[in-house]
Amino acid sequence: MPRYALLVEYHGAPFAGWQRQNDQPSVQGAIEAALGKLEPRAHTIAAAGRTDAGVHATGQVAHCDMERDWDPFRLSEALNFHLKPAPVAIVGCALVADDWHARFDAVERRYLFRLMARRAPLTSEAGQMWRVNHPLDADAMQAGADQLLGQHDFTTFRSSICQANSPLRTLDELRVEQVERRDGALEFNFHVRARSFLHNQVRSFVGTLERVGAGGWTPDDVSSALNAKDRAACGPVCPPQGLYLAEVVYPENPFA
Repeated sequence: MPRYALLVEYHGAPFAGWQRQNDQPSVQGAIEAALGKLEPRAHTIAAAGRTDAGVHATGQVAHCDMERDWDPFRLSEALNFHLKPAPVAIVGCALVADDWHARFDAVERRYLFRLMARRAPLTSEAGQMWRVNHPLDADAMQAGADQLLGQHDFTTFRSSICQANSPLRTLDELRVEQVERRDGALEFNFHVRARSFLHNQVRSFVGTLERVGAGGWTPDDVSSALNAKDRAACGPVCPPQGLYLAEVVYPENPFA
């Protein structure tokens, strides 16, 4: 059975997350249903990572096994036809080795979190970023973010229901980018890179750093929270709508 890598983009608002669920819509379920239209049978796909309810993706990667040989472009076009009207798109498709795995072959995952600081509510970008109505200090947030770089026990910054065997992770990048909008409002983009992440880790980082940017915490408080190795020491977990799985990196890019 030939195996195909799928580069997937989706808006997470209508879904209960990536993972297939019996009683709620999921991104995995939508793609598997579309595959069933092309080859009528049960399909199971694997992804580079499971995103939570409301989380978006511009660079999720999954793989599927097909019974017939499909031209990758025609497979992506057929899937996109059957995925409508769900906000899911296959933006890349490639034939890969039979033992290639979207999750286990990945060497890095990159996330983006978008945060807007302005008084006015969001309209055209509602559901695509987190809005706060008070000023934020990008330099202070970056100073707090720097405390988290490297290998640490991230117990403080993982969900209490995280199923990972170990809280040890190596954070390669946590960069705060400030962008001034045309209306003078400031958007803050958090660029986060690591080989793997714990459940709710990025949202825990951003929620904590927002408190630093607002002046409620100092950058040193972030270090103290990390060293506490206690979930209760974490700042508020921010909402999911600003989070994007932006890219998954492999030793060789299957979509090149």
